[in-house]
Amino acid sequence: MSETPTDPTDVPEPAAEPSYDPAAPAPLGIGRTPTGNAEVDAQLERLGDVDHLAADGHAEVYEDVHQGLRNALTALDAAPTSPSPHDNRS
Repeated sequence: MSETPTDPTDVPEPAAEPSYDPAAPAPLGIGRTPTGNAEVDAQLERLGDVDHLAADGHAEVYEDVHQGLRNALTALDAAPTSPSPHDNRS
């Protein structure tokens, strides 16, 4: 048996890779209800920044907001309490 050489024009071309064109960032339309705490409300508003970023930019905003909320909670723990009327000893 003799093998015949293959014709280089008979080699199938590799399939073209599908093009990927991501959609532009779009707001999710999720409302944010104010809490009454200025520090927390500022962090909630910061979440709105992701509406204008591509997905790969979301993590930075989420981490920033998370840290801001942790700071707000820590500040509540460290807030001075009102003096007790029993602390006035003479």
